[in-house]
Amino acid sequence: MPAQRTPREPVVATPGPSAKPAAPAAVTPQIQLVPASADGALDAAEEAVDLLLESGRAPGEVLVVTTGDPHPWAAHELSFGEAAYWAQHDAGDDVFYTDAAAVRRAASRPVVVVAVNGGSGEAAAAALPLALGRAGALLIVCGDPQQINSVLAAGV
Repeated sequence: MPAQRTPREPVVATPGPSAKPAAPAAVTPQIQLVPASADGALDAAEEAVDLLLESGRAPGEVLVVTTGDPHPWAAHELSFGEAAYWAQHDAGDDVFYTDAAAVRRAASRPVVVVAVNGGSGEAAAAALPLALGRAGALLIVCGDPQQINSVLAAGV
């Protein structure tokens, strides 16, 4: 008859000084599409920002990117000079508006809203992957669904 085994205490491995912490898993942001014409994309983006703020998002968590004409806030703030404009970005305490050409300079934020409000098709095609890369949790794209889906299907 085989001998009975006595239960043992579980062995818990403790990392030694050479153990490296696990790298955080990459999180793919959720993508939401808000259908709008090029003329209505900026208004749709504004509505999205309002909903985000009303739902409890802090203003500093939101970046808005335009592919056509700049948002009126950005145009106004840029009238005081690039340094003052980007200082507001760096402060990170308010919604920041930029255009697709400058999105590379913008830091990541939890939510990025893109208004496909004109500009070339190439501008949107270039802006969407960059915006996705800046979005920590959510990317909201306001514009023509066919144009956006063609860009998204192409690898965004």
